[in-house]
Amino acid sequence: MTVTEKKETLEIGAFLKSRRAALDPEELGLPPIHNRRRVPGLRREEVAQLAGISVDYYIRIEQGRAQSISAPVLDGLARALRLTDDEHIYLRNLAEPRFADSAQARPVVRPEIQQLLDAMGPYVPASVHGPGIDYLAWNALGARIAFDLEALPPQQRNAPLLVFLHPDSRALHPDWDTVAAETVAALRSECARYPCHPRVKEVLTQLLDSSAEFRALWEDQQVREKFAGRKRIRHPQAGELELTYETFQLAVDPHQTLCTYTVEPGSPSEAALRWLADRTSEESLTH
Repeated sequence: MTVTEKKETLEIGAFLKSRRAALDPEELGLPPIHNRRRVPGLRREEVAQLAGISVDYYIRIEQGRAQSISAPVLDGLARALRLTDDEHIYLRNLAEPRFADSAQARPVVRPEIQQLLDAMGPYVPASVHGPGIDYLAWNALGARIAFDLEALPPQQRNAPLLVFLHPDSRALHPDWDTVAAETVAALRSECARYPCHPRVKEVLTQLLDSSAEFRALWEDQQVREKFAGRKRIRHPQAGELELTYETFQLAVDPHQTLCTYTVEPGSPSEAALRWLADRTSEESLTH
């Protein structure tokens, strides 16, 4: 077993323990036991019973001693532990990472994708993300909607690093606690999806070394993909913006995702976004 495979099996164990500890046996219809439980949640025997596998096999999975875990077994564990869709995908990626042999270099954004970003118009912020949630490319407004991406060194153009380590992060995000938790949950998915990618490991290591708040959230084992949602940004020039974001995986470039932001028509956020876009256009003409 390679070092990477050993790490992934240990991650599976930690994740399974956290998920069974979060469940209430009575809510699952399990009979009460006479002696008091030493730890909260389900026992290993109960998870194995619900998943339809032997107790010994489940113990081997949780201890990282199972060499190969079949898809039906993973599906059974997901049902037994009441995993969300994102958590189910995460478990599968830990067991069999989809991009374990992916390219090690920083992905290159095709010129056609940059043309698409620029063609979205002056009032639609958009960017392309790569492994580890790096910012790879953006349009003019996408570079200014939050942090000034073009003013940052390339190694700092990363969403999790900016959320936890940039000095202006809390001022920029009025709902910082929510943003931080969602960012950690998304990065955990990235780590399972790209276990061998050096940039993902670099970002995770830097955050674990530099942020106590990140470490605490990382220990919670929460997993959630950030495909769509709402976000508030308190822009230092434009004021508060209420944005809706959507992300799309690029079919031809499977390691890249396109993220776009929109605002409610006629809202104060639309007026603020248009002001920022017009100012961005004016500044670009003077340079």
